[in-house]
Amino acid sequence: MATFTPGHLHIERHALTPNDVSYDLHIDYEVAQDPKIGKGMQFTMHGTIQGKEMSEGFFLAKEEAYNFASNVTKIAEKYGIPKAMSSIGSVHKHYDAMFADVREQLAMKPGDPVNPEHFE
Repeated sequence: MATFTPGHLHIERHALTPNDVSYDLHIDYEVAQDPKIGKGMQFTMHGTIQGKEMSEGFFLAKEEAYNFASNVTKIAEKYGIPKAMSSIGSVHKHYDAMFADVREQLAMKPGDPVNPEHFE
């Protein structure tokens, strides 16, 4: 199950078998200003994975904000979701809504200049 509202994505999955994985995750995000990098998006991922509490935040520069799903996947794997399940891909339409909201909040448009140093 997943729900999206601007600034928040909630993803929940209940294990169906003993070898399955349960999680209840929230991804909150808002526009932020980093003194060195500039404008971007602050993300906070929190909730439970296999019944264990977790919370981790990350900042992405404006040019990198579209790559939030990669960070979410790495964090999910770090806290115990197996690599084969870590893409949390069943929420694709909700990720699409989140991409659109991130783009709108950061006023991103095709052809906007990018700082290549943010990709190093």
